[in-house]
Amino acid sequence: MLQQSEMEHEVLIEDVQRAVDGQADTGPSPRAHSYTKYNTWSVIESWIDSIASSNANLVSKQSIGNTYEGRTMTILKLGKKSSSSKPAIFLDCGIHAREWISPAFCQWFVNEALTTYGSDAQMTSLLDQMDVFVLPVFNVDGYHYTHTNNRMWRKTRSRKSGSSCIGADPNRNFDAGWCTLGASSNPCSDTYCGATPESEIEVKNVANFIRKNKSVIKAYLTIHSYSQLLLFPYSYTYDLAATHNELMSIAEGASSALRSLYGTRYTSGPGATTIYPAAGGSDDWAYDLGVKYSFTFELRDTGRYGFLLPESQIKPTCEETMLAVKYIAAYVQKNLY
Repeated sequence: MLQQSEMEHEVLIEDVQRAVDGQADTGPSPRAHSYTKYNTWSVIESWIDSIASSNANLVSKQSIGNTYEGRTMTILKLGKKSSSSKPAIFLDCGIHAREWISPAFCQWFVNEALTTYGSDAQMTSLLDQMDVFVLPVFNVDGYHYTHTNNRMWRKTRSRKSGSSCIGADPNRNFDAGWCTLGASSNPCSDTYCGATPESEIEVKNVANFIRKNKSVIKAYLTIHSYSQLLLFPYSYTYDLAATHNELMSIAEGASSALRSLYGTRYTSGPGATTIYPAAGGSDDWAYDLGVKYSFTFELRDTGRYGFLLPESQIKPTCEETMLAVKYIAAYVQKNLY
């Protein structure tokens, strides 16, 4: 059709099924956990248990509730144990089910923090003075579904009476300009905002945890793919954030740290103008709650593979992203409020 109408076009992925197969698990049984593979939820779940029990001096785990389908949402709290409460950074991955590189990064981050604590001065100082709350997979039901049924699924797996369509977009379901711009009220849409703000139990669980720990959480980082962007508020409005200049300078510093490793170029800016307007996002919600340092990463790539980023790119993607996250963490640590 494009050829007939002589429209300029470029095919990014010749055969999507082949790209999906190129990523797929080898063999039917859930294999051992690997930081350079896309692990299934059951493998990640046992990894969470073992990482917490084998690093009890630096890690504790805490359930923040269950998903719609009854899976446990577990947060790993990283940091040197302390009698008084410490300022913290909240990091989540896997809000959108098909963005497999995202949970891979959270696992990588945890491993990197634990293996470099004591030898890397910055990581040691960070975990001595602050805690990092890591939610390795936010949308567990959706993530599981992308491994079993539909690789390109994005939303949660909740059911709504009156519609046969399943799920809402968790990153349109936060109470931040809810369902105004760049979100759909159609339950069948991939950007469905949900019946009400926090209608999705996963969103409610995370929002409750952040509200409960609002006095200590100083930064909110959420990992998505793809596009190679480092975004900050706002997405629900074109208005600039009150602290726009500071957020822009942190984002640019973090992007240049990331670029220093493999030359990967990221663009920084407010969500609405840098990617697209989108109401109900977690970063805007956290920022409006009072979490001053709120950032969304859109990891590799820029569309060649899109959501189907090959496993061979997990390591370089995670290595370079670590540099940006550590840059932001160091800034937050020096600028506590």
